[in-house]
Amino acid sequence: MEIKGKAIPYPKDKKSNAMKILLLGGTGAMGKHLTEILLKENNQVFVTTRSKRPPLHPHLTYLQGDAKEESFIAETLQLGPWDAIVDFMIYNTQEFQNRYKALLSATNHYLFLSSSRVYAESNLPIQEDSPRLIDQSSDEKFLHTDEYSLTKARQENLLQSSEKQNWTIIRPYITYSEERLQLGSLEKEIWLYRALHGRSILFTEEIGSKLTTLSYGRDVALGIKSIIGQTKVFGEAIHIVQPKAITWQEALQLYIQLLSNHLGKTPVVKFVDLKTFLTLQHSPYQVLYDRKYDRIFSTKRIDQYIDTNLFTSPLNGLASCLKYFLEHPNFSTINWFAQARIDKICKERTPLKEIPTTKDRILYLCVRYLPLIVIHHLWSFTTHLKRIIKS
Repeated sequence: MEIKGKAIPYPKDKKSNAMKILLLGGTGAMGKHLTEILLKENNQVFVTTRSKRPPLHPHLTYLQGDAKEESFIAETLQLGPWDAIVDFMIYNTQEFQNRYKALLSATNHYLFLSSSRVYAESNLPIQEDSPRLIDQSSDEKFLHTDEYSLTKARQENLLQSSEKQNWTIIRPYITYSEERLQLGSLEKEIWLYRALHGRSILFTEEIGSKLTTLSYGRDVALGIKSIIGQTKVFGEAIHIVQPKAITWQEALQLYIQLLSNHLGKTPVVKFVDLKTFLTLQHSPYQVLYDRKYDRIFSTKRIDQYIDTNLFTSPLNGLASCLKYFLEHPNFSTINWFAQARIDKICKERTPLKEIPTTKDRILYLCVRYLPLIVIHHLWSFTTHLKRIIKS
């Protein structure tokens, strides 16, 4: 598949010497592209993966195992020394605390994938030193959670307080690809699945009017490659994002136009208030402390290494990825809780034969037909029961 737009040159100050690079959790959208880019420059690339994968290049090695297991990561680090480690893993704070010193010691340059969700609502464009939620929020309930933005910020704090400074904190924002297309906080397994099955898309204007920054995964990978081994970014945080912003409403209009052409009819979009929309989420914080904010980011720091103005324009990139997906549909796990909630709100029904497992059918029926308060009580009870069983 090709994304329309200008060709992006290889990063400035490209090194001629091949490097030995480890990608932790590098089989996702960004990791796949980064692997390809690194191999084109004859680097030795090692990628951790849970599943068995055949090596497709003489300089590519897949290391099969669970990269969260201490023994596996210890064995992997011993395969070094590593010129660079790029860490795409999602850790809880304790997991990261147990390993970050070993990671820093095993490589010349450790690149930690954080997130631009760490920022509080800020003056635009957001700079790398703009206030973070963890430092600004007065919401004590939120601050006592392991919400993604807080977890990433706590892990940033560990790096910033470490003795070694051979790290770089990378803060991408929302990335899209042929496999991932978001609408606000909704993954394609919610909104796009519904549209392709003739049911309504649910959204809220309180997100639709907000500016957002959507970056194509390969562009972010090119940005990562451009700073590997650059000592000027040691001990620094850096945005790798698309410099142009659009509103979520613009993204939605593009999606609807392409789906109308594909389906021969226009999908129905139902707008609801924010309170109703939040009932689709297991946690409200992604919406309340991110998607409700305008998000535009400064790219001055990364522009020293790669020209982000050559990144794929958001609307062109989203259009190409959605067209590709419609030609090669492949959904991940469907969120039947959200599907049932939307069906209830829109007074629609999903045929039970469409739901693959008995467990998911029971979940769907409970959420679709029982009052929400009962669902919350059941959810709390089962969560508590699981904790008791584990203990």
